[in-house]
Amino acid sequence: MMNTEIKGAPSFAYIDVELGPGESLVAESDAMASMGAALDMKAKFNGGFFSGIAKKFFGGESLFVNVFENKTSQSQKLTLTQGTPGDIRMVELNNQSICLQPGAYICSTPGLKMGVRWAGFASWIGREGLFKLEVSGNGKLWYGAYGGLVDKVIDGEYIVDSGHLVSYDPTIKLKMKMAGGIFSSFFGGEGLVTKVVGRGKITIQSRSIGGLIGWINPKLR
Repeated sequence: MMNTEIKGAPSFAYIDVELGPGESLVAESDAMASMGAALDMKAKFNGGFFSGIAKKFFGGESLFVNVFENKTSQSQKLTLTQGTPGDIRMVELNNQSICLQPGAYICSTPGLKMGVRWAGFASWIGREGLFKLEVSGNGKLWYGAYGGLVDKVIDGEYIVDSGHLVSYDPTIKLKMKMAGGIFSSFFGGEGLVTKVVGRGKITIQSRSIGGLIGWINPKLR
């Protein structure tokens, strides 16, 4: 039976996987850090040619995914990671779905499917993208982001700073609003924020790539 463990969290998380005979795992094309020499790795379109194109240009994911399969009679080890330093989360879906920000997906078991759905202009203004990646079905999903990951259960309305929303239940809607009044929003440094509306679970990241870029740019001049 497949054994997995998230190590190095929360700053430099990675996934240690032990695939039993006949087991397989689907991962982003650049997620593999190391693997047993006997493992079989095959690249394929991310859900088919047209679906892969949609996920790449609208969902922020790779055109191809790698399928790691253990065709031997013994367990084989695999290590997966993400492109940015930060935490990784595992969720198990049972005929459920979850929405991810572009680039958050790392790997999943074969029973899950990935699709791209319209997220709305509010999501785009909030730097979450015009489209969202929706993962559904039965199986385990691993996703991550820059910084630590914090879970929140909301019932009503909740404010998340732009670029910090990582995942959320499909029943939750995204809207944009000013952080405060006009003066406070633009001179207080917050500007527009994301208002999540509904009932369900969200995951936010403690850091954002946009914030890192904003901190680095002035120092390069």
